[in-house]
Amino acid sequence: MQQYRSDVVIVGGGLAGIVAALELLSAGKRVTLLERDTEDNFGGLAKESFGGILMVGTPEQRRSGIRDTPELALQDWLSFGEFGRDESAEFWPRRWADAYVNDSHGEIYRWLKARGIGFLPLPLWVERGQFGGGNSVPRWHVTWGTGHVLATQLIRTLLAHPRRDALTLRFNHRVEALMEDAGRISGCRGVTEGTGEEFSEHADAVLVATGGINGSIERVRQHWHADWRSPPEIILNGSHKFADGMLHDAVQSAGGNITHLDRMWNYAAGVRHWKPRKPGHGLSLVPSRSALWLNWRGERIGPHPLVSGFDTRDLVTQICRQEKQYSWQLLNHKIALKELAVSGAEFNPSVRNKSITGFLRDALLGNRWLVEQLTENCIDFVMASSLPELVEKMNALQGDKAVDFDTVRGVAERYDTEIDRGPVLHNDEQLRRIAHVRKWRGDRIRTCKFQKILDPGAMPLIAIREFIISRKSLGGIQTDLDSRVLSKSGVPIPGLYAAGEAAGFGGGGMNGLRGLEGTFLGGCIYSARRAAQSIKQ
Repeated sequence: MQQYRSDVVIVGGGLAGIVAALELLSAGKRVTLLERDTEDNFGGLAKESFGGILMVGTPEQRRSGIRDTPELALQDWLSFGEFGRDESAEFWPRRWADAYVNDSHGEIYRWLKARGIGFLPLPLWVERGQFGGGNSVPRWHVTWGTGHVLATQLIRTLLAHPRRDALTLRFNHRVEALMEDAGRISGCRGVTEGTGEEFSEHADAVLVATGGINGSIERVRQHWHADWRSPPEIILNGSHKFADGMLHDAVQSAGGNITHLDRMWNYAAGVRHWKPRKPGHGLSLVPSRSALWLNWRGERIGPHPLVSGFDTRDLVTQICRQEKQYSWQLLNHKIALKELAVSGAEFNPSVRNKSITGFLRDALLGNRWLVEQLTENCIDFVMASSLPELVEKMNALQGDKAVDFDTVRGVAERYDTEIDRGPVLHNDEQLRRIAHVRKWRGDRIRTCKFQKILDPGAMPLIAIREFIISRKSLGGIQTDLDSRVLSKSGVPIPGLYAAGEAAGFGGGGMNGLRGLEGTFLGGCIYSARRAAQSIKQ
C-alpha cells in the first residue's frame, strides 16, 4: 500500500476542492487533493456548467437598476425553499441560507473578481416562482466564459500559486473509506483507478468535496421524493459520473449525519446526448417558453401550462404526475432559433470562448448552429413540414400510436387563435407569462413575441421528446457554519469537513426543497472558503 502524509487532504477535484486548495495553500498548509477522474477532467461538473451564480447587491445589479438586499434575498430563499416544520432538521440549512445571502457579495463576487472572473453585464431572472415567492429580482450572474472559464481560471491560479510545491495532486485515486485514530478522522484510503493499487493518505484534516448522489441513477431512484410519485421508467444522467454517493457512505460509517437526500434539483427537459460519455448521458434543454408542452398523448399539460423560468421543480412534478412520465414540446423553426438552448458550456461556445461577435450574432439572428446540431444528431428531435407528418414521426420515434393527431391539431389551433386575438384579449396563461418575461431585457432578447405554432412562415415544425434528467443533490452531509461534519447528535466529528454539493452546498441542504438557481456554484465556492478558514485556525 502506498502511504502519503499532508496537513490537509481534499477528496474531490471539482470547484469546491479547487477553491479550498487555493485558500489552504495561502494559509500555509501542505495540501493533497485526491481526484477519482483523470487530469483532463480536473474541475468536475462546474467546468461543464453554464456558470450562473446567485449573488446579491452586485455592481451588475445596480447598473441594471436592480435594488437587491440580503433581507429580500433571504425572504425569497426561505419562501421558495419551503423548509420543513422540523426546526431541528432545518436549523443548519437555514443558517447557511442566511449566511450565504449576507456574504455572497464579499465572499463570492469580490473573491472571483479578484481572480480574473467576470460576468455578463445583465443578470438573468430565473426561478421567479410559479405564483410568486421565487426570485423577486434578477440575481443570476452568468460567468463570462461559462463554468469552463470559471474552473480553468481557478485551476491556473492554483497551479501558479507561490506555494505550489506544497500542493500534491493525485488523479485516478478513488477514496473508499475514512481512517480514524483516537476518536479523530486521521485520513482516508482507497485504490488507484486502473491499477487497483491501494493507498492511504494521512492528514490532520479531511475535506470531502466529492459532489452529490445524482450521478447514480440507482440512488436517485432510491431517494425519489414523494411529491414526484414513483420514479420514471427513463431518467437521464446530467450529473457527474462519479457523483455516486460513495463518500456519503464513508462519512456515515464514520458517524456523520446525512440529511435530505430526497431533495434533488432535477430537470424536466432532458434529451439524449448523441456522443455519450457515461451511461444514460443526457443534455438538459432550456425549455422554449413559446413551445407548447404536451404529455405523452399530445394533450397540453395543465391546467396551468408549463413555462420555464418560474419553478423548475414544479415542471418535474407536473410531468411525473402524468400516466407516462415523459413529455413533448411542440414548436417551430422560428421559435427554436430564438429560444432553444442547452444548459452548460459545451453548447454555448460563444459565451464559453468569450466571443462578443458570436454572442451578439446568436442573440440577434438566432442560434442556427445549435438548432442544426440538435435536429441533425439528437434522436429525441423530429421535424416535419406539416402537422400530420410530424405526429406520424412522433409516434414512430416512440414506437406506438399514443400521440393523437386531432388532439395535437386542436391544441395548436386554439393557441394560435388566442394569439390572433391580440395582446389586449389574450386569455391564455402561457401568453401572459411570456408577456411578463419579455419585460426584462435579459429575457426579451431570447423570447419570441407571441409566436404562433402553425405559422407557415416559421416552418418546419419541431417536436422534442423530453425525459426527466438528474442533476444536483440539494441534501447531503450535514455541516455547521465552519463546514465541520456533524454527527446525528449534532456534535462536530474531529478532523472531518465537507463542502460543495457533498454537503448539500452547506448544512446538508441549505436550499430547502427548491433552489433559486446559482446557489450551486456559489455554494461550492462559499462552503469551501468557510471550510478552509476553519481548518487553518
